[in-house]
Amino acid sequence: MNKIMLFAHLRDEAGAEYIEIQAEGKTVSEVKVLIAEKYNLTKLDSTMSAINEEFAGDDEVIQKGDIIAFIPPVSGG
Repeated sequence: MNKIMLFAHLRDEAGAEYIEIQAEGKTVSEVKVLIAEKYNLTKLDSTMSAINEEFAGDDEVIQKGDIIAFIPPVSGG
């Protein structure tokens, strides 16, 4: 299983700080599609992704036990 960390509006939409799914062998892009459909998440295409606390591109392949984070852009003032 893989832990998917959600931040900002994604956390609100999913109703949880994280979810756990079987993502081993999938790309980050495939996981985005999967959880967007399952949890009705919006704007995943503009999120930054990280695997094990290191930024990752959409074509990165997820390994067993990896922790994935989706971080939406935020603005401050």
